[in-house]
Amino acid sequence: MRVALIQQKFHQNKKATIERTLSLIESAPEAELVVLQELHQGPYFCQNENPLNFALANEFSTDVEFWRWVSEEKEIVLVASLFEERAPGLYHNTAVVFDKGKIAGKYRKMHIPDDPGFYEKFYFTPGDLGFEPIDTSVGRLGVLVCWDQWFPEAARIMTLKGAQILIYPTAIGWFDEDSDEEKERQLDAWITIQRSHAIANGLPLVSVNRVGFEKDPSGCLEGIRFWGNSFACGAQGEILAQATEQQEIALQVEISFERIKQVRDIWPFLRDRRIDAYQALLQRYCE
Repeated sequence: MRVALIQQKFHQNKKATIERTLSLIESAPEAELVVLQELHQGPYFCQNENPLNFALANEFSTDVEFWRWVSEEKEIVLVASLFEERAPGLYHNTAVVFDKGKIAGKYRKMHIPDDPGFYEKFYFTPGDLGFEPIDTSVGRLGVLVCWDQWFPEAARIMTLKGAQILIYPTAIGWFDEDSDEEKERQLDAWITIQRSHAIANGLPLVSVNRVGFEKDPSGCLEGIRFWGNSFACGAQGEILAQATEQQEIALQVEISFERIKQVRDIWPFLRDRRIDAYQALLQRYCE
């Protein structure tokens, strides 16, 4: 399967950003699966709590129709990340999967962070669709979103339900005031945790992050410098392709589903799971 990971900046407004997205998709004409980054149409607006930002979700239905049309025109499977207004006062961070002009399914972000510069709990209701893989013409996709990537349970459940690949649209970056050592630790942790999901589950994985500096409009913080480094890895965690910290790119990679069986036959983690002894996972904390 030929995959394109679209890593890009926010270009000051929605129209210009979408135009850049389309040009990057055009640069990968052989891609069968195209994955866009988290909230790819606009700024990462969760740096502060501003009720006016809810207006960004007003065009959700129009946005869904537009990206459905793109998937039809390009004859691709497309993973888009959109701000969904489900009802007045009820919003989700939602990944919609399109399959050559059809809506194959959607996933609502389950784990919602609340940290300085990442105030997502103000905007997003936790997802209620569960961890369900989405069947497409290129395979069964285990789509998760950003903060979900730190939780092994999410990747494992997608795997147990038959996902053939794990996919993470993402928006994560540094604060410029962080030390170089801290930045290195954060990036290394981000890559390592996702490679570990691939290894533990014997699945290929793609993670698509944004780039560029986005100022905090509230002035409380300087802003976030998104660190890029979008990557794809194989079922043993081997890096297949990786972007840099700054470049806008359609990172292209070929992924083989045949390696899933080959790797799992050698490393049978699913066989050796002690499902009779995992009850503690259903508790918040074991005293």
